[in-house]
Amino acid sequence: MIRSSGAASSGGAVRALVGVALVSLASLAQADGVSALQTFISEVKSGRATFTQTVTSPDGKRKKNTTGSFEFQRPNQFRFAYDKPAEQLIVGDGKKVWVYDPDLSQASVRNMDQALGATPVALLAGGDLSRDFTLKAQPSEQGVDWVLATPKRSDGGLQSLRLGFKGRELTALDIVDAFGQRSVMQFSAVQVNAKIAPDRFRFDPPAGTDVLQQP
Repeated sequence: MIRSSGAASSGGAVRALVGVALVSLASLAQADGVSALQTFISEVKSGRATFTQTVTSPDGKRKKNTTGSFEFQRPNQFRFAYDKPAEQLIVGDGKKVWVYDPDLSQASVRNMDQALGATPVALLAGGDLSRDFTLKAQPSEQGVDWVLATPKRSDGGLQSLRLGFKGRELTALDIVDAFGQRSVMQFSAVQVNAKIAPDRFRFDPPAGTDVLQQP
């Protein structure tokens, strides 16, 4: 992930990271990407997976690869942990979203309703698809069927979100943010409707952490 400081860093992290929760569709057989996404909203209540992510700068000259894991539980609870090359943790506890950078000993926190909206995290938390996104099936590419989710609002920091399906599995997530930065994610070790301990969605800043309240 291409990192920056302050609100832009935490906002970008949430937009890019939380989309990985959609891997839970891997076990759902649907006619197309649009119906698969709608089934995710109505039927998938929890899950966990690992991911790899490639972030490309707007000019296409810089790339950064990261790996990590995620867990989520509806409503409005999620945990994303980057492990390589730099650690970062994002936790949604149902009311607030925390972004923690252990290297900087810094955490930012934002109210859940301000952190969601027309972003991938809204899909994880049970967003209204018809209100927030326009969905359109895309042409297949190398055996992968795609659906494009375009946000209806321009204030979510997201240009487009594409979800790629191969047979029954959601294999890729392709996000372009408001600045033209592209994040492509690949998913593995998916567990749908897994039982997850409640304390996985709580965050207590370690002693000495500088906590920044975001608007």
